[in-house]
Amino acid sequence: MRDSTPAIRENGEPFIQTGEEHSRIFVNPIYYHQKIPNNLQAIYVRQGVYERLTQALLLLSKNYSLILYDGYRPFQVQQFLFTSFSKQIAQSFPHFTEQEIERETRKYVAFPSIEHAHLAPHLTGGAIDVTLGDLDGNALNLGTAFDEISEKFATRYFEQHPEEDWEACVHRRLLFNCMTMVGFTNYSEEWWHYDFNNVSWAGRVGAQEASYGAVEAKIQDNKVKEFRLL
Repeated sequence: MRDSTPAIRENGEPFIQTGEEHSRIFVNPIYYHQKIPNNLQAIYVRQGVYERLTQALLLLSKNYSLILYDGYRPFQVQQFLFTSFSKQIAQSFPHFTEQEIERETRKYVAFPSIEHAHLAPHLTGGAIDVTLGDLDGNALNLGTAFDEISEKFATRYFEQHPEEDWEACVHRRLLFNCMTMVGFTNYSEEWWHYDFNNVSWAGRVGAQEASYGAVEAKIQDNKVKEFRLL
């Protein structure tokens, strides 16, 4: 019996900076705006991720856009977010043990690791945090703010409680359907998080291998100065 964790066979696919060349793709690097240290002022992803975003738009009515919040995430930023969420959870649940705090934190932020068996999805360029917008790039109602700790984060929350916010339920359906139909998988605890070709994606689709390994980048002035695929 093979190990349940998919292997990684890096395919060398280009790692690119996304712009707003497409009239219905908007870039809003949220962690840069929050001034988190070492973050990026642009969104970087693998070529295949960007191509599938453009394909997803073809499945949406022309009055919708996609807004990109985060793609590739430097290791230092992953560490910062994990520590920050851990502190928030410890404050919100003072009765939690250290093990319970870590388990709850991992629901919202992947542990910062480049080991194949535990590779954080945003470190590969194969994860994207995305929402629906209008044609002016204004985010639509999907029920919660991005990265606010809430049970309403779960993608299917409003499917189970449609009376709370039917509009958000419909918008989540639209986002989920257009993204999964072009090959992405969704992380069920976060309505905005989608993966392609990384270990998380491979695990969900039952693939034996993932094609995107970790990206190690040198950051200067909030830009990727150079990188290598691990």
